[in-house]
Amino acid sequence: MAQIKIYGIKDHLNPIKRQLSDVIHDCVVDALQFPPDKRAHRFFPMAKEDFFAPSGRTDAYTIIEISMITGRETATKKKLIRMLFDTIQERIGIAHQDIEICIVESPACNWGFRGMHGDEVSLNYQINV
Repeated sequence: MAQIKIYGIKDHLNPIKRQLSDVIHDCVVDALQFPPDKRAHRFFPMAKEDFFAPSGRTDAYTIIEISMITGRETATKKKLIRMLFDTIQERIGIAHQDIEICIVESPACNWGFRGMHGDEVSLNYQINV
């Protein structure tokens, strides 16, 4: 299970939402071996005056937060981050400098979906990849 939040300046983020979601999803399916029908993305387009960025960033500055169940190998998470940086730059044109990614993990027992605790659900994909 993974939930993905994408934050950015609304004038830049709104026009690319679908394309960015597709890129993120492709990377997650490849790196985490997710089934193609598992997409849970939330966009948070913000007014420029409400989105403070470190110096050296442009209006394309985008933050991607990935919450997922603990269990992936470090190499798998690094592969996902690298794929996101490179594929977003290649397909959408956002420079590496303007992308920040954070993976937040928590145990399956801290998740609830389909009316059950995450550690009681039978998933159709592996967590330990």
